[in-house]
Amino acid sequence: MSVPSPPAAPSPGQLPPPIPPADVSASAPKKTNVLALVAMIVAIVGFIFACVPGALIVGWILLPIAFVLSIVSLFLKGDRKWMGVVGLVVSIVGTIVGFVVFFAVIANAASEAFGEIGSGETTVTQPADEDAAPAAEEEEPADAAEQGTRETPYPLGSEISSDDWTVMVNSHAVDGAAAVADGFEFNEPAPAGSHYEIVNYTLTYTGDESGLSPEVGVAVVTSAGNVVNSYDNIVILSDDFGADELYNGASATGSQAFLVPDGETVLIRVRPGVLADEVFVQP
Repeated sequence: MSVPSPPAAPSPGQLPPPIPPADVSASAPKKTNVLALVAMIVAIVGFIFACVPGALIVGWILLPIAFVLSIVSLFLKGDRKWMGVVGLVVSIVGTIVGFVVFFAVIANAASEAFGEIGSGETTVTQPADEDAAPAAEEEEPADAAEQGTRETPYPLGSEISSDDWTVMVNSHAVDGAAAVADGFEFNEPAPAGSHYEIVNYTLTYTGDESGLSPEVGVAVVTSAGNVVNSYDNIVILSDDFGADELYNGASATGSQAFLVPDGETVLIRVRPGVLADEVFVQP
């Protein structure tokens, strides 16, 4: 059995072979990217708050902070940069979710508010029939709630009211050519196959502050089902409505012209306020 010979001693004047350096990177602990960790935590907390309608504002504060911290952490030295990427993604998704929740809350609130304002707000008081017999005071039929539709319109002289306005249609003229001619000098006559009809009405403001007369909508609906507005054809009558501002108790009376196809009859449609229900009146 042979015994290994010892390494040869260096000759005089010769340096010993160099010792290889130790692998420092393998033994040294890796540094954690603290900023990335903070960004991820802030983003997750902000995302949670963004999903809660009552705490949206907290989410909107935390998510932009997390977004900035995540971006900065990606440029710093250190391990676990994936936490910065997670924070960046969560902050972006959380912001989108926050906007969705915000608009959902706003839409729901608006729907409830407008539903309460526009539902059942319009009330109508019909003119008293002096020639009616006492028997007319009998109980109303079961379908009385349908009054005011195209099938069962109210008569002229009915007071149509909302919280802010009361409107009464005073009269209706089928032939409005003379009224149009007597109005603004640049009014043009009705085109062939059509004619102007005139509706005169009075509106009274009953709200708390003040209101403008254009808030009340008056139009006519033809027997063919078409809606005709006074602004479809610009005609100014001598007693036309302007943008009158009225305070509580004040009234204004005026007329408007509507261009109606020949051979068709109309119903008058009244909306006593921007969000009020519409009702129909029989000319």
